[in-house]
Amino acid sequence: MAQPGLATRFQRRFLAARQLCSFPWPELEQTLRISPDSSLLLDILHKTVRYPLCAKYPPSTKYRRSFLTELIKKHEATAAEPLDELYDALADILNEEESTRSYKNYLLPSGEPVTLSESVAIISGGTTGLVTWDAALQLAQWAIENNSTFRDRTVLELGSGIGFTGIAICKTCHPKAYVFSDCHPVVLQQLVENIHLNGLVLEPGKTRHIQTEPQGQEEEATNYQNPKLNPKLIVAELDWGSVTEKQLLDLQPDVVIAADVVYDPEIILALIAMLQKLSTCRAARKAPEVYIAFTIRNPDTYHLFQAELDKVGIGWQIIPAHSNSIFLYDVQPNVTILQLFI
Repeated sequence: MAQPGLATRFQRRFLAARQLCSFPWPELEQTLRISPDSSLLLDILHKTVRYPLCAKYPPSTKYRRSFLTELIKKHEATAAEPLDELYDALADILNEEESTRSYKNYLLPSGEPVTLSESVAIISGGTTGLVTWDAALQLAQWAIENNSTFRDRTVLELGSGIGFTGIAICKTCHPKAYVFSDCHPVVLQQLVENIHLNGLVLEPGKTRHIQTEPQGQEEEATNYQNPKLNPKLIVAELDWGSVTEKQLLDLQPDVVIAADVVYDPEIILALIAMLQKLSTCRAARKAPEVYIAFTIRNPDTYHLFQAELDKVGIGWQIIPAHSNSIFLYDVQPNVTILQLFI
């Protein structure tokens, strides 16, 4: 008898193209020993490699090949009859060429996906901004659980990368306007592609200093656009070291967020200087709420960030961690979310 719960857990991990070690392989192996039921394996196959979303936006060739190889090993260990469909799926993938890009698909609580075109390498084109980091996943989860913070408000995201957090917020939290920003040209181009890929449409003339996708993709995205639900979207090239107070004043954010931007002392100083500009140029407006999520890889860097905030008089408090995981991580990362008071 098939176990849809186990198959669904495989699906969620597979769609996000995380490491193979994150799959519940021991549970699958134990289940197959008790009852070598081919229907469970077929259910897993059709919720992963054969899933329509994966067929359209597939994870990397290497990842799918390794996944199917492991799945076949688990099946063969049961001494059950071979499943031709498993071997056929692997044969199809063996004929594919490797690519420097692949897709990851994250399922929102509604079941709607966030699809991202990502680099298969952590560092590509001289930047780490072409992949999604764990802090972005956790910040998106916190935003979904606290959607009233974003509803009907203007949100500025610093260091948007390829867009996961912002796209998830736009699809679930209903902000009035959302400003994606980054400073790397290649990252900005990929960001725009992913925005369109998810059926979101940028404001005409509001993509600053970068080119959007060729015609065709945007037309496809428009088919899914609901103007009553979607916010005004802007992509901005924003260099913290050279941004002017006028540029920040034009954005007029109610909420400012960032994920995984606290990892280098020089970047920390530039970020804090930019936040100070944001505080002084708000005119008569209320200061925006600021939330920064980051993985603590180096405690010294984390403490430096806190010390520099204290030095310039920016208050901060730690946001309590959530208990349930909407999105999946390779490991449980040491991610902290700070609310800053500028």
